[in-house]
Amino acid sequence: MLGSSGCAVSSLALGTMTFGTETDEGAAHAQLDRFVDDGGTLIDTADVYGAGASEEIIGRWLAKVPASVRDRVVLATKGRFSMSPEPNGAGLSRRHLSKALDASLARLQSDVVDLYQAHAWDPLTPIDETLRFYDDAVRAGKVRYVGFSNFTGWQIQKAVDECRRSGLAAPVTLQPQYNLLVREVEWEIVPACESTGLGVLPWSPLGGGWLTGKYRRDERPSGATRLGEHPDRGVEAYDRRQRVERTWAVIDCVQAIASRRGCSMAQVAIAWLAARPVVTSVILGARTLDQLKDNLGAIEVQLDAEESAELDRVSDPSAADYPYGGPGVEQRSRTLL
Repeated sequence: MLGSSGCAVSSLALGTMTFGTETDEGAAHAQLDRFVDDGGTLIDTADVYGAGASEEIIGRWLAKVPASVRDRVVLATKGRFSMSPEPNGAGLSRRHLSKALDASLARLQSDVVDLYQAHAWDPLTPIDETLRFYDDAVRAGKVRYVGFSNFTGWQIQKAVDECRRSGLAAPVTLQPQYNLLVREVEWEIVPACESTGLGVLPWSPLGGGWLTGKYRRDERPSGATRLGEHPDRGVEAYDRRQRVERTWAVIDCVQAIASRRGCSMAQVAIAWLAARPVVTSVILGARTLDQLKDNLGAIEVQLDAEESAELDRVSDPSAADYPYGGPGVEQRSRTLL
């Protein structure tokens, strides 16, 4: 279910950030066709993906598919980031979001979007202004459900509390980065989602490609990888991650399980994430149809208790000190007091 709502979605979602940039329209439509043919329903995009190109590509696909296919699609998009240089061309203000939503609907060739998400927190706009705009959009029939992306724990709780206090349409989902290499969201963000009934839609389930096994210890990326093709992008982040021994312990563990099972490392990583308690749907972000086909195969992978426990152990980010580790552990278990 889409968080605490009554809307059902597929356990794997199609992310479309590459559409119009790394994936051309023909290849994007092939991905969309394959996704729905395999039973997928949740398609996620954003206005800033390809500066609107992703939404336009999806809109042209929606316009040509049979009505039976269109009716199955649960369409999600996001607004917040800059689509124009003018001072109010970004943020979560009523002024910006009203224009951003209408523009997204036009590009998507749709009268309504199923899930409209705040792409990130806006420190300059009072949250009640944003939430009242969302409520108005739901009442106007332009939006069916609302959600957040990249919010922290306190931001989630503050927004949900305001909705409950004022009787506004409450958010049903959160999109955070979440994978075997990025589990720090479990310290505050995941508990906030559990407490407020938000379903989690993880983005970057493969850690930017790390969990596919395409990077090697002490070997700079080359060839058909994003860093190999564009060495100026993300080099600092790559260097930071490759120096951490935990990175390679996780990769080795994923590889060992994949070898035993005869499946890909990506499928193991996605299967682990899809089984996390608060996860509603894992957002796949493939550049090619072959990558998508492989990722979709994760639906057939069911990790056993021993495999899941081993992955949990090696990927533990180890909050060694207060407030999440050390004495901070006591607040989460009465048995330790």
